[in-house]
Amino acid sequence: MTSHNLPQGMVRAPSQPGPHEGYIPGFGNDFETEALPGALPQGQNSPQKCAYGLYAEQLSGTAFTATRPERTWCYRIRPSVKHTGRFEKIALPYWKTAPHVAGDVISLGQYRWDPVPVGGTPLTWLTGMRTMTTAGDVNTQLGMASHIYLVTRSMEDEYFYSADSELLVVPQEGRLRFCTELGVIDVAPREIAILPRGLVYRVELLEGPARGFVCENYGQTFELPCRGPIGANCLANPRDFKSPVAAFEDRDAPSRVVIKWCGQFHETWIDHSPLDVVAWHGNYAAYKYDLRTYSPVGAILFDHPDPSIFTVLTAPSGQPGTANIDFVLFRERWMVAEHSFRPPWYHKNIMSELMGNIHGIYDAKPKGFVPGGMSLHNMMLPHGPDRGAFEHGSTAPMVPVKQDNTMQFMFETRFPQHLTTFAATEAPLQDDYIDCWDSLEKKFDGTPGVK
Repeated sequence: MTSHNLPQGMVRAPSQPGPHEGYIPGFGNDFETEALPGALPQGQNSPQKCAYGLYAEQLSGTAFTATRPERTWCYRIRPSVKHTGRFEKIALPYWKTAPHVAGDVISLGQYRWDPVPVGGTPLTWLTGMRTMTTAGDVNTQLGMASHIYLVTRSMEDEYFYSADSELLVVPQEGRLRFCTELGVIDVAPREIAILPRGLVYRVELLEGPARGFVCENYGQTFELPCRGPIGANCLANPRDFKSPVAAFEDRDAPSRVVIKWCGQFHETWIDHSPLDVVAWHGNYAAYKYDLRTYSPVGAILFDHPDPSIFTVLTAPSGQPGTANIDFVLFRERWMVAEHSFRPPWYHKNIMSELMGNIHGIYDAKPKGFVPGGMSLHNMMLPHGPDRGAFEHGSTAPMVPVKQDNTMQFMFETRFPQHLTTFAATEAPLQDDYIDCWDSLEKKFDGTPGVK
């Protein structure tokens, strides 16, 4: 079934009309989908002969013996060994990988940036990636990197996959389309997309210019957090995640495939599109999620709970209770706590916190933290409200107040985040950000009973 909304020549599996058109709902499910009837074998994974002359191939995201293996069986026109040739190294100088420590950059500090301007240079998903911070070590599959992406044109006969990481994409302006081996995902601001390690895709610009944020996860894949006493409902519900139905291209054209491997980039040339998976089944796939479906929970009597209650996705580490990465969302919500300081309190944290503003005003920093901007509060560095937010939070009437028209997020990791040279010298760093605490006053009065 060919849709006029898809790239010319791409065939997609039929799906039910309605809110899930083009997608399959659910998180981590074992899905099955086929773009041609009967292309998906039943009762076994690797028959002696596949329908339509297809090749059976498995894509594994975990070790075979993992507690819950993540893998997908693909039925494709050519095996993927035909989608690469001899490799040549190429340079993408703005995309950095941990361990990366710029010798003349001080990462110890509280930093904030204005939005990185798109500019007038033609930029694709690859040439427009700008690394802001790195953490951990890609060679040990621990840690992450944070990036800004700037896209002004589509990738044409060009494809990419990362052997290093899965990518969490957070659009802030413009709309993108990810044409992947397993189907098509469209994303816009207030949505996110996850692109698994090893999955081949092409990025098209649907509406631009496009700008957004990327968390590159070197470690275990993102999963839903354990809700603990919260119980079975609220936060991000599995039914709101969507994976694409099968879609494929049977197209002969000189094509460039770029691969990221251990922080280095390589290109290879083939004579056809590698997006040739006609059918697939499994639990290792790209997916998207609408952040507006996130149901926050919070204090309904007193005190300000930990920001962990706002976790959308978490990538676990080997240490229980300490994430490799948490993806945290601050969206519209009611503030109702009585006789309490409602904004985020001052704190010093073992986790490193990189924040981005999708739209609106953040209650702890009502000035200077603008949509498209970022901030970094590295591990064990104190931070918290500026004076205006403190004074307001200390004196505001204790009546219900809705934080409205706002959406920010945080990439939080147990590793220190190191600034790149781009973040320190080329990105629009707010040199005066640290001064936002200068006007905080000493209010101490030793008189008994004085508040």
